[in-house]
Amino acid sequence: MKQRSVRSFAAALSVMTVIVSVVGCSTKPPNGSEGTSSKDAKIAFLMPDIASTRYELYDAPLFKAKMKDLCGGCEVLYQNAGGDAAKQQQQADSALAQGADVIVIDPVDSAAAASTVRTAQGRGAPVIAYDRPIPAVKADYYISFDNEKIGAMIGTSLVDHLKATSAEGGLLQVNGSPTDAAAGLIKKGIHSAVDSSGFTLLAEYDTPAWEPGKAQSWVSGQIAKFPGKIAGVVAANDGTGGGSIAAFKAAGATVPPVTGNDAELAAAQRIIKGDQYNTISKPIKTVAEAAAVAAFSFAQGKKPKGDTTLFDTPSELFTPTVVTRENIAEVLVGDGKPLKTAEVCTATYAAACAEVGLTQ
Repeated sequence: MKQRSVRSFAAALSVMTVIVSVVGCSTKPPNGSEGTSSKDAKIAFLMPDIASTRYELYDAPLFKAKMKDLCGGCEVLYQNAGGDAAKQQQQADSALAQGADVIVIDPVDSAAAASTVRTAQGRGAPVIAYDRPIPAVKADYYISFDNEKIGAMIGTSLVDHLKATSAEGGLLQVNGSPTDAAAGLIKKGIHSAVDSSGFTLLAEYDTPAWEPGKAQSWVSGQIAKFPGKIAGVVAANDGTGGGSIAAFKAAGATVPPVTGNDAELAAAQRIIKGDQYNTISKPIKTVAEAAAVAAFSFAQGKKPKGDTTLFDTPSELFTPTVVTRENIAEVLVGDGKPLKTAEVCTATYAAACAEVGLTQ
């Protein structure tokens, strides 16, 4: 009887040890399949830079607001990398160390971000590529605009305008960052419009980190190289567009039609004044909120399906709108629009605003 009791106790102790061991070593299964409680989910929202004002002014506040609506107890771990890929990797590692259940990342460097995806997924945290894709590895989801179409839209808009005004000369193409996969898609779209336009492409430049100052410096060199021969500039975003415009003004040269993208406040003012030809109004609110909805789904263990596939990743791609002086009051500025009339039509721009039908 005594020997049997000892064996029974040993068996019971063995079972208890296994149970404790399993509980103590439990980790989250990959892709959020454990269904994190919506009451305490942590969502990392990692943006790439401050060169474009949209991330601080729109994307981050809109994402946070939507997450609060969906999940009052969820915590958004927000960081901006300031254009530094290594810093963004550190921010991602820090978010994971804090227990982030989902990573939403707009990568500084699309190739470098592959490491973040692997690390996060290895720890059971799904990754949503936001705005810019991560082609080297398969993220869990991708939410953005149709970037190739954006390039085609701004390029076509400029070419059509130049033809309508019988412009003569060639074009400069100011692309985005060479480490940004979305910039590569925009560049491809621009070429689809420019290469067959009949206008000579005088030169093109990939702008490191999208920095307006570097775009300005490059365009200054091209103005000296092609004096009086530049009919227009296809710039991939408002920052590089603004830098291009500054280069012409600094050189004392006539500013040709210059494109942009992102519908920044300063760009809207330049368009109204006549310094910039176009920009792209993106439904940032729609995209930021869609990212929040997808992140919340992953946190609950649900996988959003997307409506298309890009880079082998389920994706949601939204189509933006070209904005020029002709439709800026209808699309971009005014009641219910992305930009308020009061913030755009300051005293400096009041007369120009009145010309396009914007009055306070």
